[in-house]
This record gives sequence, structure tokens and C-alpha cells, in this order.
Amino acid sequence: MIALLCSLSACAEQSPFLLGGGDDAVAGTSSNFAQTEGENSSEVISALMQRKSLLEPNSVYRRVGDAAIEASSRASEAELISAKLRAEAKSKNWLPTIGPSVSLTDLGDLVAGILIEQILFDNGRRKAERAFAAADVEVAAVNLSIDINTRVQTAVGLYSAGLRGDEKAAYLDRAIRQMSEFRRIVKGRVDGGLNDQSDLNVVDSKISGLRTARATAQDAAATARAELQAMTGQRFPEKPARMDLGTPPQQAAFLDVLKAQAEADRAIAEAKAGRAGLLPQIAAAGNATTDGSGAGLTLDLATPLGLGTPAALKALEASKEAARRTIGEAQEDARRTYSRQMQRLASYIRQESETAALARASRETYKLFKSQYEAGQRPVMEVVSIYEELIRREQAHIEAKYEVILIQLELSRDMGLLADGTKI
Repeated sequence: MIALLCSLSACAEQSPFLLGGGDDAVAGTSSNFAQTEGENSSEVISALMQRKSLLEPNSVYRRVGDAAIEASSRASEAELISAKLRAEAKSKNWLPTIGPSVSLTDLGDLVAGILIEQILFDNGRRKAERAFAAADVEVAAVNLSIDINTRVQTAVGLYSAGLRGDEKAAYLDRAIRQMSEFRRIVKGRVDGGLNDQSDLNVVDSKISGLRTARATAQDAAATARAELQAMTGQRFPEKPARMDLGTPPQQAAFLDVLKAQAEADRAIAEAKAGRAGLLPQIAAAGNATTDGSGAGLTLDLATPLGLGTPAALKALEASKEAARRTIGEAQEDARRTYSRQMQRLASYIRQESETAALARASRETYKLFKSQYEAGQRPVMEVVSIYEELIRREQAHIEAKYEVILIQLELSRDMGLLADGTKI
């Protein structure tokens, strides 16, 4: 009887795709996105596996990103491993099931035995369950990629914030020294009766504002570095280095779109399984007891039929269409996000160029006014005002420069291009 049921099970559909290296993934010896070769491999996970980081190899930014990945506790990784194991368990659901059976005879005796059951026809319920488990793996894989890329973006953003604070503080420190020199000149002129005391008060106020701005920049840099060290457990070089990720390729799908596709596949599979549960299934069953054995076919309903069954079937079909439409919504949101970020990026690139040009112009004007002052053609307070304008424009240039980096990081994060798929 057992041989008969096993032969019947051979007619069942083979198991769906499984991610390769389940044990290796647990041990951390291979990528969590590794798959077995075959026709059932997941396109979503293959797309994640092919992602390449835009961070320049051997750069300090790549080292920061790698350190953030290595220090991650990766709760989403555990979720992915769990989903893979559930999918592996569901891949065997087409095999016969064996369980105990206990019955009471007419004489009041209990008869124990073994019940073996093989589903022959279930309207695709078990196939849908396997598809649901496979899509659940895809959702978990995308979540892992989102978590890792977000973590890298946070780490590199903190490192860049530290560099920005250092660069602003260093420039402000030079500005304070130059402004202090102006104060010395103004004080001498006040003492000599050539300038009013209010001029000295104005210069003191400007120096006080510069010191406050310098302290703020230093605090921002120290806070960013402390947070980065708490995140990675490491300290990194503080020497500024130019980073330019460029424009992420538009053809790379946003991770949110991949997630929407996986969630839609999972919802559709769940709807198919629910529909099959409302329809009859045919199974071959055999029972072996101490009193003998027997076999036969059974017709069963997982859910009893009722007057609401037709409406329940229509609702399940409607849920499939709703799941498909979420993909379109995610794609629209991704296009809008890409367009918005590209406009912001273009704006800050323009601002970076313009502020650099304005800073150069202010620097030339300052040099001209200073030489005219030294020749006795300009009052010192005019030179102070021009120098203050130069400081503002230099600070604006630094801000625009780092905003370009932050926007590029955000775009790369949304597209999953801050971490190599093979290293996740």
C-alpha cells in the first residue's frame, strides 16, 4: 500500500525553486541571495544579486560601507533564512503524509494504526502554497537589501557629515583669525579717534557669530563621528576626500518596486490557495492497523460550502487584481521619486557651481578692497563687510557640495546600489 501511494505521489508536480546554500547562509559562508541554477530561480533575487555598489573600491567611503555591513546585527537576514527554511518545508508538501489514527470499535476497543494520505487533486492548493512560500522568500530578500543599503547610506552620510563639519570649522577658524586682525586695526583707529566705538562693537559681534558657527560645525562633526563609531565600532580617516557617485542608472529598478512585485506574487498565491480551499480535493488514503489494512479514495472539502461561497470566490479574484495594481502604484511612486531627486540633484549641482563662482568673485573683490584700503582709498569697515560676504558664500559652497553627495546617496540607496549583492 505504501509503495502504491508513493508511486501516485510521483505524478505530483516537482518542488519549486529554492535558494541554494541554506546551511551555508546560516553559517554565513555564502551570499544570502545565492540560488540553485534552474528554471525556477527567482528573477527578483537574481536582480538583487546583480546589484553593484557605486562606492569607489578601495576608497574610505567603501571601507565605511563595508564596516557598516559587517557590524550589522541583520535581523532581516534571520527573517530571510527563516523564510527560506519555510519554503524548503513547503516544497515537500506534494509528498504523502503519515500520521497516527485511533478508532473505537463497536465492542468499545481502541484500535491504533498509521494513516497514509496522498493528495491526487486539490485544485492547485499545494502548488499555490509553494508559490506563496517562494514569494515570501523574495519579500524577505528585498527587505534585507533595503536594510543593508539604508545602513550603508546612513554610515556614509554620517562620515560625510563629519567631513562637512570639519571643512566648515576649518574655514571659520581662518575667518576668525582674519576678522581678529581687522578688530586689532579697528581698535587702534578707535583709540586714535579715527573710528567710532560702534565700529568696534560691530566687528566684535561678527567675531562672536563666527565663533558660534565654528562651535556648531565642530559639534556636528563630533556628533556624526561618535554616532558612526557607535554604529561600526571603528574610526576612519578625517582627511576630506572628494566623493562623486554620479547619476545612478535609471534602468535599475527601485527596491520598493521589487518589493511590490514580490508582495503582489505572494498575495496572488495566497488568493489561489484560498480559492482552492473552497473547492473539493481528491486524495488516496491507506490505513494500517493491528486488525488489518485498507486503502481508498476520499473526497474532501477544506472549507464547508455555504451561501456565501460564490461571493468569497469573487473576493479572492478581486484581491488578485488589487495585488497587481500595487505594482503599478509602486512604479509610479518610483518614477516620481527619481524625477524629484534628479531635479534636486541638478539644482544643487547648479548651486555648487554658482556658489563656487560667487566665492571666487567675492575673493577677488575682497583682495581689491584690501589693497585699496592699504593704499588709503577704502575705510576698513568696507573691507570687513566684503570679507563677511566672502565667508557666507564659502559656507554656502560647502553646503551645496555636500548636499550633492547626500542626494546621490539617497538615490543609490533607493536603487540598492550601495552594497554589492554578492556581499549581502
